[in-house]
Order: sequence, then C-alpha cells, then structure tokens
Amino acid sequence: MFSSVINSISSFMYSKLLVVMLIAAGLYFTVRTKLPQIRLFKDACKAVMEKPEDDDSVSSFQALMVSTASRVGTGNIVGVSSAICIGGYGAVFWMWVIAFIGSASAFVESTLAQVYKKRGSDGNCYGGPAYYIEAALHSRPLAVMFCVSMILTYAFGFNMLASYNLQSTFAIFPFYNVRYMPWIIGGILALVSGWCLIGGGKRIVKVTSTVVPVMGILYVIIAILVVIINIKSLPGVIGSIISEAFDFKAIFGGFSGSALMQGIRRGLFSNEAGIGSAPNASASAQISHPAKQGLVQMLSVFIDTLLLCTATAMMCMCSGVAPSEELNGAPWVQASLSAVFGNAGPVFITVAMILFAFTTLLGNCFYCDNLLIYIHRKELGKKFMTGFRLVCTFVVFIGAGMSMSLLWNLADVFMGIMALINIPVIFILSNTAFKVLKDYEHQKKQGRNPVFHSESVGLKGKTDFWE
Repeated sequence: MFSSVINSISSFMYSKLLVVMLIAAGLYFTVRTKLPQIRLFKDACKAVMEKPEDDDSVSSFQALMVSTASRVGTGNIVGVSSAICIGGYGAVFWMWVIAFIGSASAFVESTLAQVYKKRGSDGNCYGGPAYYIEAALHSRPLAVMFCVSMILTYAFGFNMLASYNLQSTFAIFPFYNVRYMPWIIGGILALVSGWCLIGGGKRIVKVTSTVVPVMGILYVIIAILVVIINIKSLPGVIGSIISEAFDFKAIFGGFSGSALMQGIRRGLFSNEAGIGSAPNASASAQISHPAKQGLVQMLSVFIDTLLLCTATAMMCMCSGVAPSEELNGAPWVQASLSAVFGNAGPVFITVAMILFAFTTLLGNCFYCDNLLIYIHRKELGKKFMTGFRLVCTFVVFIGAGMSMSLLWNLADVFMGIMALINIPVIFILSNTAFKVLKDYEHQKKQGRNPVFHSESVGLKGKTDFWE
C-alpha cells in the first residue's frame, strides 16, 4: 500500500505539476537572461579556473566538482537506461531540452545562493536556498521545510538509491548468487563511505575534486569508442531520437511511460537544475562576483546531461542491443558494452558505477552540513555531525537490499517537494539575479574583472558577505 501511494504521488508530480513548472521557469529565465547558455559559455569556462585569495578556501572548481559529484551519479547510467527502456529513444531528446533550459534555472538559483551566503567563524562560506528564502522572503518556516525535504532527498532517498544501483551491477557475476550478497556489498560501500564522511567537509571536497574529473573523462572516452566502432548505426539512432520525441500519439496515449515524461523525469533527477541542491555547494565557493558561480553551475548541468547522460545513451543505442523492460536499468548498459568489448564491458560498467555511486554519496552528504547548520542556527558540534554521518552510513547499507521501484519513486517524490518550494522562490527573487548579471556584464564591458558589492544592486545592508 505504501509503495502504491508513493507511486501515485510521483506520477501526479511528474505528469502534470513539475513538467509545467520546470519548463515554464526554465524558459522564463532563459529569455530574461538572454540565452546565457550560449552567450556566456566562454565566461563560464573562465570562471571555473578562478582561484580564491585564500588557499584554504573552497575554489570555484572545487564547488563545481562537489555539485557535479552529486549530479553525476548512478542516474547517469541506470537512470538514462531506465528512461530509454520505458519511454523509448525520444526520452533522450527531452533530457537535452530540460538540461538546456534548466541550466538557466541553475544560474539563477546559484547566483542567489552566492548573494545571500554567510561567512562562518572559520572564514569559509555557506548558504543555499534556506538562506535566500529567509533573507529575502523572511519565512524561516518555509526555509526549514526546504531543509528537511532536502535532507530526506539526499541523505536518505538518493543515497539509498545509489547504494541499490551500485550493488545491482554485480548481478552479472557468479559470486552475486551467494546468500545476502546485496547486503554484503552494501556493507562494504557503507564502511568506505563512512570513512570519508566522518572526515568532514574538507575530506569530501578533496576526494570528489580528484575522482570526478578522472571518472567523467574516462567514461566519455569509452562511450566515444563504442560509437566509433558502431558509427554506421549513428544516423539511424539520431533519427529515432527525433522521430520518437515527437510521437504525440504515443505521448498522450500513455503519458506516464512516454518519452516526454521519462526524459523530463530522469533529466531532472540527473541534472537537478532548479530543485535547490547545487546552490548549497555554490555558496561555499570564494569568488569575486556571484554571477561567476552562477555561470559555473550552469556548466555542471551541461557536464551532467549533455555530456555524461548523452554518453550513456549513445553508447547503448549504438551497440545494437535493443532496449526492453527486461533490461531496464544497469543490465541494458552492461549488455551493450558486452556486445562491443566482451567480458571487459560489464567489468568497466561495474567499476564506473562504484565511482559514480561513491562520489554521489559524498556529494549528497556534503549538502546536509549546511542544512543542519541552518536548522540549528549555529555550527554543529563534532559529536552531533559524527552521529549524523553514521546514520547516513547506515542508510547506505539499508538501501542496498530494498526494492528498485520503491526507491526510484521515493527519490522522485522527495526531490519533487524540493522543486515545488524552490522554483516559486527563485521566480520571486529572480530580479535580484538579473540585476547581478547586469552588474557583471557592465563591469566586463569596462574591461574589468567583475567584483561585486551589494549596494550596486540595491541590497546594501541586506547581505552578510558582500557589504
């Protein structure tokens, strides 16, 4: 009964409510910011390499890697596979669409997080949606509600799902038939994750900023090799993506399983644009102007969906292995690579899943630090944070043995609640982000390296960091 209720809520959210909200918000922000996805792409690449004045501070690149670690996860492999197996090739097109327009939402929310961020006693920065909700809308109850929903989403929903997805990739190996093997794999993952988590935020930043770039580059290289080997099938694959994306009879005949819904649902799950997660990492970066970090987080959406999700999709669709309900999830990806590389293919995917899931777990728990600080109105003691991270570690263990469909639906519902709070908020506050962008571009035209002061956008005395 519980599983049925969660499934019904999830279907309602993604078949009606969130589809309209996400697309409308993304289009509005894209138009008002005049296509920054294209116009300011070069600026975004430059901003990634800006180094903070204090060597011990979180750099723009490190903040990008933390948010990318959370975005780039098992959803890039299993989520993409599931979307295509259920919704068909057209789901890929709608993932591209939601990523392109969603990147404008990512710019707005991350810019706002920078504007309203706080300075900690250790000199580091922290912030996120809870902080801009209270600072600009003066609604602490709504901010706390957002924090709770995000903790449920990331520390529990997403981490349980990542754990399940990881252990499921071992199903192709003979030793998986040993009794309690999912729990054994979950236990090992929990122990390794716990070691990094108990080391605190700095250890998380260090691990993710090292592993994520290597992992992502290697994965894309393998995907390109698969496409090159099967290059003759590429035109047909692209044709199927376009034709199935606009098969309106199929879309409206069975919307819950259509390419449109699956593309938007899995695209949102993967790139997280607009739901309020990445701003928690964005606020930690030490940069000279909030718009710079907004542009950097726009890049994170591109890295996640337009690069890594596309890599998975093309790798599978060009392999010659047809998607089906029976191959839903990791099995289709493994079968596709097995068809090209033999036994080495599934081994590579298993290794990739381990790294994807591991960095996702770390990135997700990094977000929770800021959320708990906000709820308690102070930086928390070491004993409390150690206890919380041990709970997170136990959740990783539990997720390994749960039902896949229930875990997907739980993660979708929790994430949907976040989006229902964050999207209206950033819409209300978007004029501030537009003013910040205008200030950034004005300074650029003058040949200066943009430096932000709150008074330049009418916020003198209303921010903590930029006075």
